[in-house]
Order: sequence, then structure tokens, then C-alpha cells
Amino acid sequence: MSETPVKQQSTAAFYGQAVASFGVALGATAVGIYNLETDAWVRGFLSIAVLYLVTSAFTLAKVIRDRQEAGQIVNRVDQARLEKLLAEHDPLQKL
Repeated sequence: MSETPVKQQSTAAFYGQAVASFGVALGATAVGIYNLETDAWVRGFLSIAVLYLVTSAFTLAKVIRDRQEAGQIVNRVDQARLEKLLAEHDPLQKL
């Protein structure tokens, strides 16, 4: 009677678009920093800031994904316990 949720998977096109978008954005930022008419230390600082931002974004995405997956596991365990209790319950049995 229970419905198991279907795991949603991204299509190959969506994955490719996400990778391409990330590459274009990072490349455009790198070209922009390289072409700045300023001292090298300013370009270096901006480059390090962009790299820090990228690694922080990946870490945040991983933490959010892990939290969501942990919540789904807890929900599945709770659902299994409830189904077991309902299956063992006999409404005609005297208390």
C-alpha cells in the first residue's frame, strides 16, 4: 500500500547545460579579471576571491544536498515503522 518515491534524476542535457554554464561564467570572469586595467595584485586578489567563492558555493550545495538526503532517510524509517504498526494492529481485538 505504500508508494515508494521515485528518485528524480537529471537528464544528460540538463547536466551538460549546467556544466557549460559554469564553464562560461568562470571563463568570462577570468577574462574580465585578466583584462582589467589595474595592478597585478588587484587582479590576483580578485582571482583568489573568485576561487574562494566557487569552492564555498560547491561546499554549500553539498551540505544542502546531504541535509535533504538525511531527512528523506529519516522519513522513510518513520514511514516503515508506521506501516508495521498498522499491519500488526487488529481492530477487532479486545484491549
